[in-house]
Amino acid sequence: MATHLKPGDPAPDFSGPGADGQRIRLCDFRGRKLVMYFYPMDDTPGCTKQACSLRDANALIAEKGAAILGVSAQGESSHRKFADKYSLNFPLLADSDLSVAKAYGVVGSGLGGMLRGLAKLSERVTFIIDENGLILQVISDPDFPDHGEEVLALL
Repeated sequence: MATHLKPGDPAPDFSGPGADGQRIRLCDFRGRKLVMYFYPMDDTPGCTKQACSLRDANALIAEKGAAILGVSAQGESSHRKFADKYSLNFPLLADSDLSVAKAYGVVGSGLGGMLRGLAKLSERVTFIIDENGLILQVISDPDFPDHGEEVLALL
């Protein structure tokens, strides 16, 4: 497993396309917390449970001053279909070249990480980033069916 960022580290800047074609950047979230979660693939059972759990908790997460951003390697079209199918109420970032996943250390290392990178899959990891762009929490093994509640407990 790759060494990812830890609490207190600055969150790496990023810029990439969202499902709607608009650019999404870390600086877009300055002034509020960001729940940035990496997931392997759109519309798979575990990733769907995780996304729907976050969707269902989004209003309460927003009340705590945080936004949600999902990140995976699928393209804008895949993200748009996934978001529409499950009425996701937060943006999804298309990290097609895995540059964001690599910057956050969630592609993996060794043979497993190399294979994951070739398959364009990231690890399932969530970062809670503060209003100033510092990592507050890292959830390395999220409880994906109840991830919304897990995140709320940490905000």
